[in-house]
Amino acid sequence: MEIQMAGGLLMCIFLLLGMLHFYWALGGKWALERSLPTNRDGHRVLNPGPINCTIVGIGLLFFAVFYAVKMGVLGLHFPKWLMVYGGWIIPSIFLLRTIGDFKYVGVFKKVKTTLFAKTDSKLIIPLCTVLAVLGYSLQWLSKIV
Repeated sequence: MEIQMAGGLLMCIFLLLGMLHFYWALGGKWALERSLPTNRDGHRVLNPGPINCTIVGIGLLFFAVFYAVKMGVLGLHFPKWLMVYGGWIIPSIFLLRTIGDFKYVGVFKKVKTTLFAKTDSKLIIPLCTVLAVLGYSLQWLSKIV
């Protein structure tokens, strides 16, 4: 039961995050300012365009499909090596994002007073931590079961 809940939650979160990135790629502005790191003067240190947002959106949708396949929701078959390594790599991406770049993003960021930094601390870091923990747990439990 825990495996299905973890996998279902991962699928839903990655699907929603992918859709949000496509929304931004199409010119949407909701939550964009809070989602991009800025320096102490308020200037963005990242300025992704539509292509960047689309690439990230595709990656996030692939993660949703990965977990749908892993949970047996989709009848696709990925190579065993992809299911094994992907099951460790995907949560590792979000663990690294939780740790951050030691300047603008993550637990160890130095710039902490900007709008983005506050959103990062309250929302993005906890979300990335949950994605990492659920992904690692699912991978570990699926090897045991």
